[in-house]
Amino acid sequence: MDIEKRIAAVNWDRIAGDLNEQGWALTGPMLTQDERAALIESYDHDEQFRSTIIMARHGYGRGEYRYFAHPLPQLIAALRPTLYERLAPMVNNWGQGPFPATHAEYLRQCHAGGQTRPTPLILRYGPGDYNCLHQDLYGDLSFPLQAAFLLSEPGTDFTGGEFVLTEQRPRMQSRVSVVPLQAGEAVIFAVNHRPVQGNRGTHRVTMRHGVSTVRTGSRHTLGIILHDAA
Repeated sequence: MDIEKRIAAVNWDRIAGDLNEQGWALTGPMLTQDERAALIESYDHDEQFRSTIIMARHGYGRGEYRYFAHPLPQLIAALRPTLYERLAPMVNNWGQGPFPATHAEYLRQCHAGGQTRPTPLILRYGPGDYNCLHQDLYGDLSFPLQAAFLLSEPGTDFTGGEFVLTEQRPRMQSRVSVVPLQAGEAVIFAVNHRPVQGNRGTHRVTMRHGVSTVRTGSRHTLGIILHDAA
């Protein structure tokens, strides 16, 4: 598996600049068609998952998602530490750390704090499904950035279902971004807050993310959250 090489080939200086400027960044396509198909197919394999959430039951929207159980699939087990090691220096520069150099060290901190459940997940949407604006916070410890990989082909497998982000700056109305994801591409984005330089110094901007209504077809997404859950 060469996912580490594909991640290394991304322009991480551009990623850092986009995250600093807008709180999110696109990687370009990273997952192959075969990898995407395998992840979509795995959704129906109950033994790979620790829990299933039906969003309408909780007021989260419509659709469903499943959290992977240990042991994580090889691809996901490789994605988490490789992405973490690229992103940890960025959030340390934001002043939100210090975060350790390796994901294994960070997970030890999570587990010591009682957050031991894996958080990578697959989300599945059909016609009329959507995901309300939210933040993926699962305990006192949370890594400030996460990634969402689009597994389905927009315009072919589904229509609608745009990934959206909002930010709320002090004394301003919310700003919305619609993210033009390609199949196999990830959007990296702020989980909770990000720093923004204003006229009166640096302030925290609150970020939330969601998915607009899917009009036709089926949409699958892989979520890579870098902290574990309580």
